Amino acid sequence: MPASTENMIREVELRAGRMIRGKRGYRGYWRAVALVGVIGWTVVVPMLAGVALGTWIDRMWPSRYSWTLMLLTGGLGLGCWSAWSRIKEEGRNR
Repeated sequence: MPASTENMIREVELRAGRMIRGKRGYRGYWRAVALVGVIGWTVVVPMLAGVALGTWIDRMWPSRYSWTLMLLTGGLGLGCWSAWSRIKEEGRNR
C-alpha cells in the first residue's frame, strides 16, 4: 500500500477511537482536574463574601454576636450546597 493510504487509514482509526470514547462518556484527566477547581471556587467565593460582609457589619454596628462568623458559616453552607448541586448535575450529564 502507498504511504498516503496508510496515513489515511491511521487517521480514520484515530478519529473513530475518539468518537467511540466520546460516546462512552470518556471525560479525561484534565476535565476532572477542572471540575475539582470549579468545586473549590464554588465553596470559597460564598465564604469570602460572607466574611467580607460580616466584617463590614461588625465594624459598622458592633454587637456581642459575630456577624463575621455567622456569615462565614452561612457562606460555607451555601457553597457546599452549590457544590453538591454541581456534582449531581455532572453525574447526570455522564
